[in-house]
Amino acid sequence: MSKPSIESENVRPSGAALPATVSASLGLVALATANLLSEVSVGFNAALQSLGKMWMPGAAGIGPYSGKETVVLLVWLGSWALLHAVWRKRELSVPRVGGFALILVGVATTLLWPPIVELVIHH
Repeated sequence: MSKPSIESENVRPSGAALPATVSASLGLVALATANLLSEVSVGFNAALQSLGKMWMPGAAGIGPYSGKETVVLLVWLGSWALLHAVWRKRELSVPRVGGFALILVGVATTLLWPPIVELVIHH
């Protein structure tokens, strides 16, 4: 019995799905970076708070967290739209792109790890 060819099946290229994974990982890196920068810079912290107050109800009560979440939202959705437009018709290596996404999650986790945050703050 022969295997059906990909052309005969209604298979979408992997590039249509992978931007969701990579953009989520980029959002995590954006959160970690915004968190680190807000700890280091009073001006950046104030800018994040102002950014969140622009559109989020009750943002004044949660401080710069509203701005951090705004940055995450913009990076996540923006990178998803961009990567989808570029990759949607391409067949990509799922293990490679997935591995890259996992590396980004590792970077984000490292940047949020308290010993790393303390090291950056005190330098």
